[in-house]
Amino acid sequence: MRGGTGGGRRFGAVTVRRATPRDARRLSRLVRTSRAYEGPYASMVEGYRVGPDYIETHRVFVAEAAGVPEAGRAADGAGRRVLGFYALVLDPPELDLLFVADEAQGLGVGRRLVAHLRAEARRAGLDRVRVVSHPPAEGFYRSVGARPVGVVRARPPAVRWDRPELVIEVAEASDGA
Repeated sequence: MRGGTGGGRRFGAVTVRRATPRDARRLSRLVRTSRAYEGPYASMVEGYRVGPDYIETHRVFVAEAAGVPEAGRAADGAGRRVLGFYALVLDPPELDLLFVADEAQGLGVGRRLVAHLRAEARRAGLDRVRVVSHPPAEGFYRSVGARPVGVVRARPPAVRWDRPELVIEVAEASDGA
């Protein structure tokens, strides 16, 4: 699905591509400004950094809309706007990060990223991917077919709340990838 397109009512065609180290600042900003991590969850992403080394080490993919500059920023050469991203860790297989920009919530970007994740995991020879979910995101993961398998207990001070543990099966034929 590399380079594939998809709809986004507000943004036009959405493409998914492999992240490069040059994306690190934009991805870090997306994590740190996510409204999903306001209130009691804010400490989890305060100062969080997606570094160039992380992007080079793991399979990180970006969903973007061409021709739409990011808010408050001049368009780069292609006028691309980052709408979301995910990071797949292969060993052990885990979805480490998945974020969708606040303004792109509800437009199918997250579903598109999960479909891409499944295809990427299949190419890597995986049959399932573990997800330790942010509690408010559990419903989203269940809606894309993730199956609950347990709970990861809080580990203060870093994580002060229990988190749902789910599994995404990647061998499904009907995932839209």
